[in-house]
Amino acid sequence: MSDKPAPLKPSANPPYRLDDQVGFLLRRAQQRHLSIFSEHIPDFTPTQFAAMAKLHEAGALSQNELGRQAAMDAATIKGVIDRLRKRGLISTRRDDRDQRRIYLDLTAEGRNQYLVQVAKAATVTARTVSPLNEAEHMQLVSLLKKLV
Repeated sequence: MSDKPAPLKPSANPPYRLDDQVGFLLRRAQQRHLSIFSEHIPDFTPTQFAAMAKLHEAGALSQNELGRQAAMDAATIKGVIDRLRKRGLISTRRDDRDQRRIYLDLTAEGRNQYLVQVAKAATVTARTVSPLNEAEHMQLVSLLKKLV
């Protein structure tokens, strides 16, 4: 006999309360996070900041690879990159071996902007998880990573 609890299984006719549904709660948590994000980092969208963060972490990447690493589809990453390039925050260069491949990287101004914003991003995260203690925060991150 196992000491582990049995996994939760939906009953035949469970009462459905929207306020108890994972998707609804995730959407509400995301709305709260986005509100906090826009309050602290009004000059960038979360997707723009994510693209800059990935380029800062990884260095130059193809647009396709940046989209994969930042979890954005092709249309979204293209729009994000176009807007950041117009602001002079991202540069492009062709691959020496394959002229069809274009690599993206942060410009000096893009790096400076990222470094200014990253401290604010830490505040955004802290405010987002402020109702949780440290152990709950770590557990939330761990559980979210399991879902994605």
